[in-house]
Amino acid sequence: MAHDPLVIHTETISDRARAWLADRVELLSTRPGEDAFESNAARAEGLLVRTYTDVDDALLDRMPALKVVGRAGVGLDNIDLDACRARGIEVVHTPEANTQAVVEYVYTLLFELIRPRIRLETAVDADTWGGLRSTYVGRRELDEMTFGVLGLGKIGRRVAAVAGAFGARTIHHDLLDIPEADRFGSSPVTPETLFAEADILSIHVDGRRSNHDLVGADLLGLMKPDSILINTSRGFVIEEAALDAHLLAHPDATALLDVHASEPIPAGSPLLERPNARLTPHLASRTASAMERMSGVVEDVWAVLQGTSPRWSAFKGR
Repeated sequence: MAHDPLVIHTETISDRARAWLADRVELLSTRPGEDAFESNAARAEGLLVRTYTDVDDALLDRMPALKVVGRAGVGLDNIDLDACRARGIEVVHTPEANTQAVVEYVYTLLFELIRPRIRLETAVDADTWGGLRSTYVGRRELDEMTFGVLGLGKIGRRVAAVAGAFGARTIHHDLLDIPEADRFGSSPVTPETLFAEADILSIHVDGRRSNHDLVGADLLGLMKPDSILINTSRGFVIEEAALDAHLLAHPDATALLDVHASEPIPAGSPLLERPNARLTPHLASRTASAMERMSGVVEDVWAVLQGTSPRWSAFKGR
């Protein structure tokens, strides 16, 4: 008698996606290292992960029946694609799931900084009212600034398009020669020019090895003393010690960081002490809509288990 294939999921997916998959497979929620995982790993045909499960040789060696790894999200930094390919394991993900959410979050972080405000909860007298209006004043408007984008992929292009719609001059650097029609008015420049000229610089690069510590002291040293650096891509892109030194030396500069080299941020991180570093706990993609779209990876996991082609293979074009 045929049995439903076992799929292990190690991190949260939406209730709808979990119920949909559970109607088709034997679904087990557990994490590597837990007894339930270790006792069932050898027969699992599917593995469903998000951000914090490392799919590496050590894990794959314990899962000899594995046919597919589903990443409920965009980036594949935590999945060893070469190791999966060598074992004939398909990898699927959701590359278009969180673009809107991340773009919105970039501007949420930015406007909280450049348009300071206060919420009134009680009535105030005229002097206090006038004092507040004198205190909460934005220094500059976006159309007076140069907005730089490092990495003009799906998210970077949308970020540039929004900056252009606000009237900012937009510049970018990307490893690829982006066709003019896909730049949304942004001008390609060298990394050095990007960092030297940007008043605001938003990072949107992928997880390739060459991007580790990409932004170090050399590039940071080119930035304007009151520039704004935003990172919602990968924490390891920025050399954090160099950034800490930069922020210490330039008190008018600001770093808005939603991703970090180590997550959770460890106690003792000097960036926690920097008043001009604003740190958030990896929230850019956290909207109900984006998380539902990311959970939709279950459909491709099921497709692979059925022997059909998935919509979003991580190996497509590689």
